[in-house]
Amino acid sequence: MTTEIFIRALYALAIAGIGIGVYNLTNRLVLRRALNGNFLGMDDLKPGIAAILYFTSPTCVPCKTVQRPAIQSVKKIMGKDLQVIEIDASASPEIADYWGVLSVPTTFIIGKNGQPAHINHGVTLEKKLLSQLEKYA
Repeated sequence: MTTEIFIRALYALAIAGIGIGVYNLTNRLVLRRALNGNFLGMDDLKPGIAAILYFTSPTCVPCKTVQRPAIQSVKKIMGKDLQVIEIDASASPEIADYWGVLSVPTTFIIGKNGQPAHINHGVTLEKKLLSQLEKYA
């Protein structure tokens, strides 16, 4: 009985590890694709200033209640050193598809050099956004 539980736990860990690996690989591929592209949807990007590229939709409750307030708080802290580019994924599906957005909210951290540096699927709290921006702003 104990051996069976141990084997099942190993299978569960292996499946979780594979899932994490696929997630990380997908993020790297999306960022690499974006690095080689023409940065669709970033016409308003100001050079030399870090940015948060934020994909949302009008029906996204976590976007309104958690993500947007977190981004506004980060913007307030960083002031002129940060720009936020918000894109409605439902109104611009071609841009969302280009960036590999499968769900909202999704945020990208764009460094001062104009290059995508991080991708966050789902709600990302203020502390994590600040930590990511710290390296690139």
